[in-house]
Amino acid sequence: MKRLKVTEEFRAYSEEEALAAIAAARELQKKEGYVLGANGYKYKTKKSKGQIIGEAWIVTLTKIFDEVWDEGEFDG
Repeated sequence: MKRLKVTEEFRAYSEEEALAAIAAARELQKKEGYVLGANGYKYKTKKSKGQIIGEAWIVTLTKIFDEVWDEGEFDG
């Protein structure tokens, strides 16, 4: 069995931290043996009585490690 891809989610405490995490994943992709696929972040708030009491940035990174078929697997 081989690993194809992994999707990871992280909580960042600021938009800058979220952007830095994505940039770091881009920098590490060759070193760690993956291609960064879908990536991004979503801003979330927690409210109480109409007021924001908490903020979070949810970072999603999809790391692609391999393809379904090996190169040349079905060539004549």
